[in-house]
Amino acid sequence: MPSIPANRRKPLLIGAGVLTAALVLGLASYTATRPDDPAATVRATGPTDTAAGASRPGEPSASVEEETGAYPELERLARRETGDGLAIGSTTAPVVMIEYADFQCGFCGKFARDTEPALIKKYVDQGKLRIEWRNFPIFGEPSENAARGAWAASRQGRFWEFHAAAYAKGSKAKGFSADRVKELAKQAGVPDADRFAEDMESDAAKQSVQRDQDEAYALGATSTPSFLINGRPIAGAQPERTFTDAIEAALKSAGGTGAVKPGGAESVGPAGPGDGSGS
Repeated sequence: MPSIPANRRKPLLIGAGVLTAALVLGLASYTATRPDDPAATVRATGPTDTAAGASRPGEPSASVEEETGAYPELERLARRETGDGLAIGSTTAPVVMIEYADFQCGFCGKFARDTEPALIKKYVDQGKLRIEWRNFPIFGEPSENAARGAWAASRQGRFWEFHAAAYAKGSKAKGFSADRVKELAKQAGVPDADRFAEDMESDAAKQSVQRDQDEAYALGATSTPSFLINGRPIAGAQPERTFTDAIEAALKSAGGTGAVKPGGAESVGPAGPGDGSGS
């Protein structure tokens, strides 16, 4: 399995506390997603390779917040940029979940299909959560193609539709060649195919992907998906309860009131991941 290139391990100058947080995310990122499917994660080099007590996706994991707390340095990584096509939810939402993911990652697909849609309905549509996607391509050229394609789709307001098409069941098996990514854009309803192709190969696309990738490496992320929820690291396609507990804790800390209970009023939000289908 591929290792993280040494020249990608760049420090983040956001405060001394981030070093501990990065170690937490790096360790959790490896242990939480050590896969049966070798295409689901990338191993780190170093002491985390022999970490004990590993959990797997689908199993409850220890609460990172209970053990280490959330990190203000990491919470400040939320961009809250108006018009960010790679995000969903209000820029003023009390909680921001940052997701570092790769379109070739099977566990990322599991999260996108099985967990993220419920979080969007329960929290994003209520104005309580914002999800910010970070492209973290770790499996070579196909992953890079898909990441640049995702950015290009975002330029025409179709990122989440592209996200759903790319993570639909059976999509990964078809690969992410440049032509395949263009086909996904068509499935996602990207209106201007010529502009998409141009944007996908642009320096701006490469720079955006590199920015996100460097941020993830600097945090110590060694596998996908990896998350920050108001500065609290969570790694892997954990059960939905892991995410709802973290979001509820963040809402409480931020003075929010938590999710709308079953039977409560619901608002109509933008289309989110998991809306697509396929086999």
